[in-house]
Amino acid sequence: MGTNQIERSGDVLTPETFRLIRKISELGSFAAAAREIGVVPSALTYRVRQIEERLDVLLFDRRSRQAKLTAAGQELLREGDRLLADLEGVANRVKRVATGWEPQLTIAVDSIVNETTVLEMCEAFFALDAPTRLRIRSETLSGTLETLTHGRADLAIGIVSDVSTISGLESRELGTQRFVFAVAPHHPLASAPEPITDDVIRHHRTVVAADSVQQGPAMSVGVLQSQNVFTVTNMETKLQAHVRGLGCGFLPLEMARPYLNVGRLVARDVVRQLPMVNALYAWRKTPGMVYGRALQWWLEQLKKPVTRAALMNMSVGPDRLSETSDEAAQSDTTEHKN
Repeated sequence: MGTNQIERSGDVLTPETFRLIRKISELGSFAAAAREIGVVPSALTYRVRQIEERLDVLLFDRRSRQAKLTAAGQELLREGDRLLADLEGVANRVKRVATGWEPQLTIAVDSIVNETTVLEMCEAFFALDAPTRLRIRSETLSGTLETLTHGRADLAIGIVSDVSTISGLESRELGTQRFVFAVAPHHPLASAPEPITDDVIRHHRTVVAADSVQQGPAMSVGVLQSQNVFTVTNMETKLQAHVRGLGCGFLPLEMARPYLNVGRLVARDVVRQLPMVNALYAWRKTPGMVYGRALQWWLEQLKKPVTRAALMNMSVGPDRLSETSDEAAQSDTTEHKN
């Protein structure tokens, strides 16, 4: 490919191009995308053909009735998303320099963190009447750190991965989360002789919270070789699966405690050592260590021991526990009826 052709290819790689291709892909139809953006379908089709000719690739497989991306089209969107994020980052940094407040602050929150406390912190931040928009991302395991290192978040709370080898980050200790092996009272392991060995546990389904990492190997905790695995989206769903007897495994002690106290879960003694997680919060370094006022506010709150303790206390309130008990009772009644 000659220099002139490379330059002509670059001419079509604009933010508008990436958004156009994504809109067609999301809606699965040129006609639907045309209606969405307010142009006639023929004009949209012509525009896409121009892009394809300039890049010398096919972006959509026209043998399908739906507008389905080719491998080249998928790669274009992946790279386009990255470029758009970079452009948005530049714009945000320029605005931050001008006003001191970030246009948006994105916070990645791991599922081991108490979401009620996070919302209370958001409420306090909104009371400042700051111009910064907040975006909270729910992540799990390695995905929490990845979201920060890949620039999809400005602050990450509840990181359980090792950050010591990653440059460009500042981190502080959030707290320690102890775990307990817990099952529902009607689960077979609730009456198994203690301490329960791994050989006994491996014959029962374990419930795991899926790692939200998008690139690289996913982290899994407490899974035994050849054990049946039930994967759920986050720690709260994992808790509810335990309560319903859908599997066994380790739960954060503070999250499980209200259910243990009322008999909805049973803690069992196991031979294996109980996990203990040291969680961190981290943010990206900036030149001269100059941070936006929104990030400064959140870091100041996280310095407070009482705030960190509240974030690591995952207990649900009595009202929520009552609701869960009612839901489970209704579920049991329905099952008996069926």
